[in-house]
Amino acid sequence: MNLLSSLLLLFTSGAPAAGAAPADPPAASAPAPTSAASPPVVVPTIVQTAPPKDPTVLDGRQRPGRQTTYPDEIVQTNPGAVNAPPPEAFPRDQVPVPDRWRLSADLKLVDPRWFDPYNQNTLKGDRPLPGTNDWFLQLSAISDTVVEPFSIPTPVNGQSRNPGLFGSFGRDNDLGVQQTFITGVSLIKGSTAFKPADFSINLDIAFNYNYATAQERGVLSVNSTKPPQRTDGFIGLQGAFIEYHLRDVSARYDFDAIRVGIQPFSTDFRGFLFQDDQLGVRLFGDRDDNRIQYNLAFFARLDKDTNSGLNALDKDIREDYIGIANLYRQDFPVPGFTSQVTVVYNANREGNLVNFNSNGIPVIPALIGSDKARNYDVVYLGYNADGHIGRFNLTASLYGALGQDRNSIFTNKPADIRAFFFAAEPSYDFDWIRVRLSGIYASGDSKPHDNVETGFDAILENPQIAGSDTSYFIREGIPFIGGGLVGLKGPNGVLLDLRSSKDEGQSNFNNPGTILLGGGADFDVLPQLRVSTNINHVSFANTAVIEALRQQGSISPDLGWDYSIATIWRPWQTQNIVFRISGAIFSANRGFANLFTTPDHDTNFYSGVFNAIFAF
Repeated sequence: MNLLSSLLLLFTSGAPAAGAAPADPPAASAPAPTSAASPPVVVPTIVQTAPPKDPTVLDGRQRPGRQTTYPDEIVQTNPGAVNAPPPEAFPRDQVPVPDRWRLSADLKLVDPRWFDPYNQNTLKGDRPLPGTNDWFLQLSAISDTVVEPFSIPTPVNGQSRNPGLFGSFGRDNDLGVQQTFITGVSLIKGSTAFKPADFSINLDIAFNYNYATAQERGVLSVNSTKPPQRTDGFIGLQGAFIEYHLRDVSARYDFDAIRVGIQPFSTDFRGFLFQDDQLGVRLFGDRDDNRIQYNLAFFARLDKDTNSGLNALDKDIREDYIGIANLYRQDFPVPGFTSQVTVVYNANREGNLVNFNSNGIPVIPALIGSDKARNYDVVYLGYNADGHIGRFNLTASLYGALGQDRNSIFTNKPADIRAFFFAAEPSYDFDWIRVRLSGIYASGDSKPHDNVETGFDAILENPQIAGSDTSYFIREGIPFIGGGLVGLKGPNGVLLDLRSSKDEGQSNFNNPGTILLGGGADFDVLPQLRVSTNINHVSFANTAVIEALRQQGSISPDLGWDYSIATIWRPWQTQNIVFRISGAIFSANRGFANLFTTPDHDTNFYSGVFNAIFAF
């Protein structure tokens, strides 16, 4: 009896009578019955294991990972159940295709459109170029708009002061607007769905327009006769590299590859030491089924445009060289946790250089201390970690800086560099809420006139911690008044390092150091909506350098409190359209007041950011 006949008899004859002995099932090749007097088909009773009942009714049930005892297995009998159909009952009309991208072209399973990045799209590398089997094209386009009203302490002098104002500080309300368009193209050879590309060429060009306005002259330009408004534009080459796949070293495509040209690189997970798009050569790859990754890289830094921060190819390559070696190990020391060790060598040979930025402000040498440029060699030894330990998330970085400064800004003599940096951000998730703590310690120089510099400085930082650029303290550049045309700290940085510019200037290891302690929480209110809050306290690690430069004693290390909140909305639940609105308040304490405030000046400063990103 075949399966169809058995099903018909089952539903027409009903289940066997109670107590009836089950009959053996007929052979699959037996002919179908032709008489109504045929005996009814009786299907054997099948014992199945049912899934556990609803977790909400299990007594003593705990969160995943904490369950120590489980309820007894539930066994359910199911008389009259129908056996699963045999394999021959399933259709065999499968259509073979020569490759995966023909699904859209031949079978019409999807509807590719050139402007749709989610269905198969030749412009996004989903299918090979016409006439080829393994050459792919990837195009990208990004619009990044930033509108930023903010206030910072604004020093003025007799030439730049507006009529009716007195004292050393002027009106402090400013506005910045940045519009950047980034276009990228990658030409890739190889079957990249399951193994690394054989060869690729990449090009990224950025077009920037920026507008800035201040309430005082001399803020946007060193020339106080110019109006306090500025409009500027720039085109920068942010990526231009060739990547070549050298070899595969395992059946699971562990590999070695080399990349040459302008390329992005970060020495650690959160951008504390060096994160930029720079000219260099990089050998990289992985081992042990991608559990181990390595990088060997060398960079010669490109100079930057002052107002856009983009790579300026119309300027000479800087005599600032960076060598990097690092090693990542996944699931070490515990599963879910990645450890990285790194060695970075920074050799700066700009001791004879004199350089002004496009606004007329000297950046090399920095006008601080002896006002002389310097040569220096620094080796950074670092350990970085990122991942989770059980239910706790943790990101941490530890760096030591060792080397020599050929011309200390206080003594004009060689000085040894001995500095260190530590940062950590642990967090814990409660369903849709993540709470976190943030801590940063960068050592400061306690004896500026000796032959040892102990203030930690980075090469080019872009820190992603403690609210990152939604924080007032991290986002805004704060001037150092009374000690030269340098910043107490630069924009989009966390180190109080007294540099002329993190993009165009030199590192400075005669600095007061930084202490930041704070906490925050992220709320995923909707899949499309996140709200982040942060509270940070900021202080100097040591005030000796500040007191020596200002010739002022008893400066408090307590700078103040930073409060910020940000709303991030992704209407499509993707990164293609992202809107962010943030606001921050910096409430100055005694140390900030010692440096910046007068009886008639504000002690609270603000920053707001509206950011819109559209990406294809």
